[in-house]
Amino acid sequence: MNDANLAAVEVRRNVRRVLRVNGEEQEVLFAPYKTLLEVLREDLDLTGTKHGCELGECGACAVLVDGKPLLSCLVLAVECEGRAIETVEGLAQGSLLHPLQAAFADLGGAQCGYCTPGILMTAKALLDADPDPCRERIKEAISGNLCRCTGYQQIYESIEEAARRIRDGQARGTPPARAIKAEP
Repeated sequence: MNDANLAAVEVRRNVRRVLRVNGEEQEVLFAPYKTLLEVLREDLDLTGTKHGCELGECGACAVLVDGKPLLSCLVLAVECEGRAIETVEGLAQGSLLHPLQAAFADLGGAQCGYCTPGILMTAKALLDADPDPCRERIKEAISGNLCRCTGYQQIYESIEEAARRIRDGQARGTPPARAIKAEP
């Protein structure tokens, strides 16, 4: 089989879908067996969502689909057409951090940071549904997100602080340090 025929066969094997990711519709061509995690990272270059166990046991790949946390390693991307997908890259607005991101940075809720995107997305879904969760509700909500670096205390405190900031009307946090320009 020559290269042109091989390319034609490959195109037939792929599917073209329009995915709405972080509020933007994007047309993507991908193999129908690819998970949402793979399409986000490999085809859309949204690498904030992490590969973890790829078995749905660690929560590192959590994203929001129609506002609900979903383990992107367990769902095929073709199943997500027409649904709202939100990744960690969609939390900040320009240089302004989401209150969860700001609270995690301020209170040390992230250590190595590998699990943080999945925890942030799961926590966002919680705070969207319950703006004043108790500690037990926070623990329950993120129980599927594993972290090997913290004792979870700073994570719980960061989520509680983000909830307080949201309730107090601090809709967005401060710009991240790299976006702040030093004055001459």
